[in-house]
Amino acid sequence: MTIRTLLVDDEKLAIQGLQLRLAKFDDVEIIGTCANGREAIRAIKTEKPDLVFLDIQMPGFDGFSVVKGVMEIEPPLFVFVTAFEEHAIRAFEANAVNYLMKPVDEDKLADTVERVRQRLAEKRSAEEAEKLKSVLSEVAPDAAEEFAADDAAPSESADRYEKLINIKDRGQIFRVEIDSIEHIEAAGDYMVISTGNNSLVLRETMKDLERRLDPRIFQRVHRSTIVNLNQVRQVRPHTNGECFLVLDSGAEVKVSRSYRDVVARFVH
Repeated sequence: MTIRTLLVDDEKLAIQGLQLRLAKFDDVEIIGTCANGREAIRAIKTEKPDLVFLDIQMPGFDGFSVVKGVMEIEPPLFVFVTAFEEHAIRAFEANAVNYLMKPVDEDKLADTVERVRQRLAEKRSAEEAEKLKSVLSEVAPDAAEEFAADDAAPSESADRYEKLINIKDRGQIFRVEIDSIEHIEAAGDYMVISTGNNSLVLRETMKDLERRLDPRIFQRVHRSTIVNLNQVRQVRPHTNGECFLVLDSGAEVKVSRSYRDVVARFVH
């Protein structure tokens, strides 16, 4: 599987450095480079890359403007590469695969490429499954219904989700009961796990962590936040269709408009 990759940065040396570091990954094919945001938007729409390494601060359109500029098509995966740490949270809110600081660390780059491989494999598997369902629905409707039922069945079992999670933090290993987790927030390359009376840092992507948690209990309420619905004690309306969930500990978590369907289950 070749990862068709576009590099976007207004600094030629930064482009060259990234090209050299990416050369050791046989499955990464650099299909082009861009020196500014406008070029990047045109190239993404024309070339349809799988992955874009994107500088944030550029003349004219910055990196976040590039992401917004391609939202009407199926966007590629984005990795932000920048010299400024203050953009990290905003980068992950844009659903970036990762956020790399210049000069790019080789180990972090290798970790990022592996994350990209996993995301693309998941995406392609899902696309193949949808194609199969579509074909089955046309030639064998009964088989399509059976396929859909089999596909949905595992998600109904709570036994497949973890009850305990080990977190290595500050040189110690903490064994945390899943039910005690109040909420989880993305912070750069890490997840902050809050249990009400403690906060622990786990190096793992939000998508990987979600797979380990029962979705009937742990729900995304924001691009960068997961909440334990059993810990919710109050729903407090806010402006513009947003609201806050008040948890057992008294902590408040904002629910963005995109995830307001989560709140609906509290209203009967």
